[in-house]
Amino acid sequence: MKLNNKYSKRTSAIIGLSILIFSTSCEKDLTEMPYDRFSETSFYKTPSDAKLAVTAVYSSLNQNGYDAIYGSGSGSVIVQSSATTDELICSWGDPEWIPYYQLNFSEAFPNGKLGLLYSSLMPAVTNATITIDKLNGMTSLSTEEKSRYIAEIKALRAHYAWQLYNFYGPVGLRLDAKEASNPNAAPIPRMTKEAMIAQIEKDYTEAIAGLPTAMQQNKADYGRMTKDICLMGLVKLYMHEKRWPEVITNCRILQGMGHSLEPNYANIFTVENNGNNQEKIFAISSRMDAAFTNIWLAHALPGNYVDPSGKALTQWGGYKMPWKTYDKFDQNDKRLTRLMAKWPTYGGQIFDARANGYKGAIPMKYGIDPNAPGENTGVDIVVWRYSDVLLSLAEAINETAGPTTEAYDLVAQVRKRAGLNALPSGLSKDQFRNKLMDERLFEFWFEGGNRREDMIRWGAYIQRAQDDGSTFAKPEFVLYPIPRKAINETNGIIKQNPGY
Repeated sequence: MKLNNKYSKRTSAIIGLSILIFSTSCEKDLTEMPYDRFSETSFYKTPSDAKLAVTAVYSSLNQNGYDAIYGSGSGSVIVQSSATTDELICSWGDPEWIPYYQLNFSEAFPNGKLGLLYSSLMPAVTNATITIDKLNGMTSLSTEEKSRYIAEIKALRAHYAWQLYNFYGPVGLRLDAKEASNPNAAPIPRMTKEAMIAQIEKDYTEAIAGLPTAMQQNKADYGRMTKDICLMGLVKLYMHEKRWPEVITNCRILQGMGHSLEPNYANIFTVENNGNNQEKIFAISSRMDAAFTNIWLAHALPGNYVDPSGKALTQWGGYKMPWKTYDKFDQNDKRLTRLMAKWPTYGGQIFDARANGYKGAIPMKYGIDPNAPGENTGVDIVVWRYSDVLLSLAEAINETAGPTTEAYDLVAQVRKRAGLNALPSGLSKDQFRNKLMDERLFEFWFEGGNRREDMIRWGAYIQRAQDDGSTFAKPEFVLYPIPRKAINETNGIIKQNPGY
């Protein structure tokens, strides 16, 4: 995680710290610091230890670039959100891709992919709980440092819990540090929906009090949690629950926090824009000297793509947007500069994907990193942006008061940057919602997990699969199955989601 220079020291310790909760001792006769093993007597002593502990909680966001929470592989939030909607099909023959698109879900889903996020997020929450407790007990930290670190971890715990709720519904969160530290602690049942929502709200709200805004944050701290991220997390939660007045309240706060739209859409997703929070509210920093990299381009770029810069690239040519979805875009939409139906190839020729039988357009999304070796790039992974504030606010206003002038103006700001006219006047509430459904696709394709969340909120997630011929999709599949291993290990105390 690229947090700042202080956080980059002893990077190898981050990996070792992930097993901290299972460690009991280290060799007493060693004179050097054992960075792959920690215990009560060798860690949580110095301010440097505290920084490493906080970094370890951040590291769950993108541990390896592939199937981490925000990696580019098929077990990540981004890819699973897109692959189960109209946004992504894959050219590879791996067995999970067709079931994703068909919503052919089961406990036996190929390669256990529907359980990967559960297996990543649950220990991330537990680690956050333990780390908060340990930091509270440290005497070497100033009051300011301790408050800031604990606020960051509460924000991360809220985010991890939100994604668990998003994909699996209410789960049993370990919020007692003593129990969280004990591998033999009794299993706990799933929380009620109301209790889990309240816990996510509590962590985000308490974190807000101890964090700076993005505009107050030191440039070297880019990538760490801010008030802005917490407020946007609440917006996402409230959008999911259709608590429209609270969406409006939080969006209006975010409107006053200094963000604005980046003039050029394509520039948002470039290495040159790393560290710029003008539009980006939540971005996961990528690092070329660690495992935290962005591998999106390798997954998406076809083997015959030749970049105008002349740089040699790793190109696996898997991810594509189906033509039926691509064709919803206005061909004058500037956002299509990152979504390629045609591209330069060998000898200066232009390759036409549709004419050559490709399944869809290429979601390049991110720009080329000129310093990247192989598939790993250092372009930050974008999760949430200010344009989402504008479109979320427009949707909430429409749901409560219909398509007001303000709602039209909010959408017009986003469309203007894309080189498009405002929406036609005189739309009904339902018509305006339908236009917003398309606009969010045009703006956020393959980004942050938005498409799945949006389609579920609109009641379109299951219907899309059925319309595309799936005989497997059923209403219960808006939630993934809890991994059978988790159910068995608790002797059934953890209950499976309906429909599995």
